Amino acid sequence: MVKNYLLLLLFLLFSFANAQVISIPDAKFKATLLMSDQYNSVAKDLSGQPIKIDKNNNGAIEVSEALNVSHLDVSNSQITSLQGISNFSNLVDFYCQGNQLIGLDLNLLKKLKIINASGNSITSLAINELIDLESFNCSNNRISILNLDGFTKLTTLSCSSNVLTKLSVANCESLTTLDFVYNPLTEMNVSGCKTLVSLYCNGLQLEKLNVSGCLSLTILNCSSNKLSNLNLEGLNKLEGIYCANNQIKNLNVSNLPALQIIDCHYNEMESLIAVNCISLKQLNFIVNPVATLNLSGCKSLTSFSCSNGRITNLNMSDCSALTDLDCGNNDISLINLNGLDNLLTLSCYNNNLSNLDISNLSKLETLACSGNNLTSLDFSKSLNLKAVDLDGNYFASLEIKNLPKLETFDCTYSTQLTKLEMSNLPKLKYLYCYKSKIETLSLDNIPELFGLYCEDNQIRELNLSQYLNLDRIYISNNPIEFLNLKNGKKASEFRASNLSLVKYACVDDFEIDNIKYELNSAKYEINTYCSFTPGGKFYTIQGSQKFDLDNQGCANSNVSYPNLSFSISDGINKGNIISDTSGNYAIAVGEGTHTVKPIIENLNYFTVSPEFLTVNFPAETSSLTQNFCVLPKEDHQDIEISMLSILPARPGFDANYKIVYKNKANKTVSGAITLDFNNAVLDYVSSIPAIASQTSDKLIWHYTDLKAFETREIELILNVNSPTETPSVNVDDRLSFNVLITPVSGDEKPTDNSFAMRQTVVGSFDPNDKTCLEGDVIKPELIGEYVHYLIRFENTGSYLAENIVVKDLIDLSKFDISTLVPTSSSHKYVTKISDGNKVEFIFEKINLPFDDANNNGYVAFKIKTLPTLVVGDSFENEANIYFDYNFPILTNKETSTFKTLGQKDFGISSHFNIHPNPVRNYLQIESKDLIDIESIYIYNILGQLIQVIPNAHNTSKIDVTKFQSGNYILKIKTSSGDSIMKFVKI
Repeated sequence: MVKNYLLLLLFLLFSFANAQVISIPDAKFKATLLMSDQYNSVAKDLSGQPIKIDKNNNGAIEVSEALNVSHLDVSNSQITSLQGISNFSNLVDFYCQGNQLIGLDLNLLKKLKIINASGNSITSLAINELIDLESFNCSNNRISILNLDGFTKLTTLSCSSNVLTKLSVANCESLTTLDFVYNPLTEMNVSGCKTLVSLYCNGLQLEKLNVSGCLSLTILNCSSNKLSNLNLEGLNKLEGIYCANNQIKNLNVSNLPALQIIDCHYNEMESLIAVNCISLKQLNFIVNPVATLNLSGCKSLTSFSCSNGRITNLNMSDCSALTDLDCGNNDISLINLNGLDNLLTLSCYNNNLSNLDISNLSKLETLACSGNNLTSLDFSKSLNLKAVDLDGNYFASLEIKNLPKLETFDCTYSTQLTKLEMSNLPKLKYLYCYKSKIETLSLDNIPELFGLYCEDNQIRELNLSQYLNLDRIYISNNPIEFLNLKNGKKASEFRASNLSLVKYACVDDFEIDNIKYELNSAKYEINTYCSFTPGGKFYTIQGSQKFDLDNQGCANSNVSYPNLSFSISDGINKGNIISDTSGNYAIAVGEGTHTVKPIIENLNYFTVSPEFLTVNFPAETSSLTQNFCVLPKEDHQDIEISMLSILPARPGFDANYKIVYKNKANKTVSGAITLDFNNAVLDYVSSIPAIASQTSDKLIWHYTDLKAFETREIELILNVNSPTETPSVNVDDRLSFNVLITPVSGDEKPTDNSFAMRQTVVGSFDPNDKTCLEGDVIKPELIGEYVHYLIRFENTGSYLAENIVVKDLIDLSKFDISTLVPTSSSHKYVTKISDGNKVEFIFEKINLPFDDANNNGYVAFKIKTLPTLVVGDSFENEANIYFDYNFPILTNKETSTFKTLGQKDFGISSHFNIHPNPVRNYLQIESKDLIDIESIYIYNILGQLIQVIPNAHNTSKIDVTKFQSGNYILKIKTSSGDSIMKFVKI
């Protein structure tokens, strides 16, 4: 019986022991332990598998459960106490970094091999009995003393960023890595660490360091100490030495066969010997007062930096593998680069070099040699150069060309540099040449140029039109007179202050306002006329217009259709261009879809094939040719005539005139031309062709076979009476001319078979002027009809005028710009209409002479007035004439008024009764005095013709039921004149 009781007691004691709960007062520590399971790495069992420590799910950790753990990771859990950890006696790996621990006592965990307790606030440490420890990391704590003597199995120790004043690792015979950087240690003995491979002791206060017994050492970092001496003799396995920011005066690293990297910058070195370092690849020696270096035998060296020293001569000829050399900020006057066939980067800035030979450096990509005394440099063999910095040298001129990889070029602060030529540089993006003395900056074939910085120079002319990617332009403080920025791109950065000498700036249309604001110069001209194609990348639509006279189709041999107008639209912007007198057109456009439509003056006579053209660029080729064929609807007869004053009438002088006549239809005609003039004050001198006959006040010419679209001219000279003749002619007298072309019978528009020109006699005259050929008083019958203008220009300069542009802004409240037709000119030109009302007659490459006999030119055109004008309305106009890059010449302001000549106005209310007004359905017209109505026209308020009744003799009412509500203009043409009134449709 007693035996049975004893057995029961032993069983209960054993069960109690197994169920003993560990006291863990830190809630964060306990929670982390309870969080463990097979799906995370908090805990692992004795076989290395993730486990749940609380197997019985009772919310507590029991001793038996703790004994099953070999790996525990409670890092970054805000733990302040590890009480209870001693029960994990089988623990091998323990990670508790990133917590808030102050003390760490792990002496009861005898099996521990790995501890990471970094990133806490540990001040007290108890691990001295853990003799099997292999790796210990206690970095970033507050430990002041660390004694690991006799830890024979320890291989890795990291105790950086503590407050260590004493560290002992005596007899740590297995130690391979030791890191104790950034501690206030003043001394350290590692001489017995024969297996040490990596030693990191930078950022301390060490004055001495003995590593002579560390024969396995490969990496030594002792930078940022107070070392004045460093003995590395015999360390034949050393691969990298980092001893920067010390007080070392002499360093000998010769005959270290494995050494690859030396970083000893910021010391007090007077001598560096690195002889026969056959594996050395990188040497950083900047900011040392050494004057000479010995690197003989360093045939593997690829990177060498010795800037900010006192070196006077540098011989690198033995370093054939060198790819990067930085020897800037020394006193070098001679540098030997022979044999450096692999050099990619050369930085020799701020030295005393007056000569630099890079001809053998065929692989060179980066050259920085600013701040020297160089006056010349040959780049012809450096075809791999990508970046060049030459600023602060003494070049008088530089020619940089044919460098296919160059991306950046800098020659700023070159106070002797007056000429810079850059050409054939396909990859150049940035050019810096500011604060020099450059007078001539020549840029050619640099398609990728993105940034140009050339402020503070003496540049007088700058053409950037070919640089389509140019986005940053800095040109301030230059005496620039001519500036071409027309490249099709708006720069995101543009600085052009203090350009007070600018005379002409050529820019894209969309940049004019921005450039004006930036230049802010006293007096200059800005426009787009330095070229007549858009800036930037553009595409061309071109072709010709022929007339299919025989219904056999259009061929090259067919008659050309001159001055055909085309409308162009990209869906947003609209414009017009008029082909030249030879029937050829060319339209420059940007990317996108464009619709081109020919516009015929007489739609009743002709059709055009194709009716329109839609083209998309860049889907199409860069240049698209599309010819248009003009086909007659049937036979028509329509000729017109006008007269121009080429040289003004002056008392006592000859006056020059042209009579221009044209066949506007397809029927060939022959006939006569009669000019009526006042023979009492004008004498006939000559004409080409000669007159057929003359009576007292008439000159007559005959013409034959005037073909479709053919225009002919008669040049005429008349002499004007002087003030002393009888009758006399004086300044401001009026001369009248009436010219008639026959046949009139059969002509479909006989009104333009005659033309009346009114001319004012002048004394001295401005050779650049604008004239309304009908005079300053125009009869009311021409309301809604064509009026004719002549713009004359003269080259009064001292050289040929290469290009001339006549710009005319049409008043859209008085004229219908869609009806503008050029009628005559002195030279070949094209007509462009844009911005709604801007007309440009472009005489490209006119090369107008400057001698008095040949320096004149002109352009004439006709345009319809709006039919909504009434008697008493005036219209005025003026033009700007641009000669090359000079300020435009503004012509006189020509004013004309619709008036009856010696008769009262023909008022509609006096002769007709129009009712009802407002009107809903039918507008009634009743004649009060039996005046015969010839035709009726109705226009909307914009001047667009809505309805026409050509033979209105018997018309008494007009159906307006389909008209939209609004205001309309009614025009009635009668044998007694024209009458106009407004009515309202409701």
